[in-house]
Amino acid sequence: MAAHVTSPSVPGDLSARAGELPTADAVGMDDGRANAVAVMILAGFDRHYALFRYSAQRGKAYFEQGDWPAMTRLARARIDYYAERVRECADEITRLGPPDEHAQDFWLRVKRAFVERLADHRQPECAETFFNSVTTRVLHRRYFHNDYLFVRPAIATDYLDSARPSYRVYYPQGRRLNRMLERLVAEFGLACPYDDLPRDIGRLARAALPALRRAMPHGAVGQRLGADLQLQVLSSLFFRGECAYIVGRVINHAGAYPFAIALRRSRAGQLTLDALLHGVDDLSALFSFTRAYFLVDMETPSAYIGFLASVLPRKPVAELYTSLGLHKQGKTLFYRDFLHHLAHSHDQFDIAPGIRGMVMCVFTLPSYPYVFKLIRDDIQKSGIDRGHVMRKYQLVKRHDRVGRMADTWEYSQVALPRARFSPALIDALQAHARSSIEVEGDTLILRHVYIERRMTPLNLYLQHADDIRLRAAVIDYGHAIRQLACANIFPGDLLYKNFGVTRLGRVVFYDYDEIELMTDIHFRVVPPAPDYEAELASVPWYTVADNDVFPEEFAPFLMGNARVRDAFMIEHAELLDARWWQACRSDILAGQAADPIPYEPVRRLRATPSESGVCARAVPFS
Repeated sequence: MAAHVTSPSVPGDLSARAGELPTADAVGMDDGRANAVAVMILAGFDRHYALFRYSAQRGKAYFEQGDWPAMTRLARARIDYYAERVRECADEITRLGPPDEHAQDFWLRVKRAFVERLADHRQPECAETFFNSVTTRVLHRRYFHNDYLFVRPAIATDYLDSARPSYRVYYPQGRRLNRMLERLVAEFGLACPYDDLPRDIGRLARAALPALRRAMPHGAVGQRLGADLQLQVLSSLFFRGECAYIVGRVINHAGAYPFAIALRRSRAGQLTLDALLHGVDDLSALFSFTRAYFLVDMETPSAYIGFLASVLPRKPVAELYTSLGLHKQGKTLFYRDFLHHLAHSHDQFDIAPGIRGMVMCVFTLPSYPYVFKLIRDDIQKSGIDRGHVMRKYQLVKRHDRVGRMADTWEYSQVALPRARFSPALIDALQAHARSSIEVEGDTLILRHVYIERRMTPLNLYLQHADDIRLRAAVIDYGHAIRQLACANIFPGDLLYKNFGVTRLGRVVFYDYDEIELMTDIHFRVVPPAPDYEAELASVPWYTVADNDVFPEEFAPFLMGNARVRDAFMIEHAELLDARWWQACRSDILAGQAADPIPYEPVRRLRATPSESGVCARAVPFS
């Protein structure tokens, strides 16, 4: 999304016309053209959203078939749908010819005509964002003004819903859960059988009751269950990777308690209820910015977002839209929130703490929980240029991030008040990223910028952590490397400074300039030295080809701290052995790589010693 805050200058020939009093015929002609352009833009968006919904429907079919490669290809291809439709629509408008499309009032007429057509639309907020994208593609930034764009929404989405309600409601009957839960699951109508649904329902109920008892306080009259007790479940399944999720909330005594039920399909084609996620932290991790986007069939996305926001109050709405695959809408909402924050704060952007980047200039606004990254002009790594860095970030955008790589928002032409930048930061940007900035009077324009959630760099975290937190972080660091490898990602640079720690204590990778696909890497064992002199030589005694990696050489760079080494070696010593990496790579090539479970193992539904395996006992809900 391009953004600019200064008023445009009108080209000379159009300025002359703008000063003339238009005739009624000319106004009518312009209105007709404005209506035509508005219709074109809305039709372009409707085509995009129809394809978006069709993708979710195909995702359901692929899940039922267990066609995981097709699911992956679909999720990657869908990311490009938006840009393709914007490009098609902009080209169609451009072919209309050059009457007065740059005149100052023409695009205001287009905008008014567009708003009139959104009165009964089910996705008005997303349509407005599409309008912005097309407009800024058609017009050079010198010729457009924020009045032409939807800087703020024109159509309210409060209480907007689809013809079929966005969520279903279930009421426990006879103080028993099993029958109600079985109906809740069955009504999603998946076209494959369950391995043993009554058994899974029994496990689900046994897992749910203790969690509900802990979460639900007693009411004002001492009763745990209120008259308003109900389960509300979003009407569409959420598909990602090899899992599908039922997402809902329990309402009791006017409180809302979020949950998600994970479904998995076996190789035999049978479904099982695999896990129960409950509580804000579980759901926040499920909708994390470190994971791939869901495939969800939504007629009215704002209704889904409102539902999710009600149980995830700390999760920015921009991130919720992004997690559902509407990443352009997420960008729009993030930018609005960012402008609002700038208007209500006065601190300055400054250089980010920590080790200075060799590829990126990184800065922060202390009062805002994000970091801003500009590609350096003087990249200090050989063989890497701007195009290389942008390709790596695009790879991460399209890949399954398995909860271990941060998603980014990418913007161009972002205009910010120069006074909000510290002198040290301006000096650093002019010295190292001059091609990525432009100064116009009191405005500093970021020509191209990546924005990510701010995390604590792992190297700084380890410096200040006590033994318990350090051990947990180091162990999770090893898990992050393993899960990335299983997802066909080799981070390249495993130094702690390239990883961060989230609010929930999860270790996440965020430095992408050296990542490679595991299948493109050759993991080798260092051969024995032919003699003592060769071992002491400054150059290796063995040949090293491009993309050769020697895991045993990781240790000198990572194991210098004794506390870190002890924690790492207990859980992850095999990561220093080429054989582990070779086996992982072979599994990926054979299509047998492990799919990292996107939730804690403790949330999985397990058999109990007394479980018959035939029919689970009904569990009282009290």
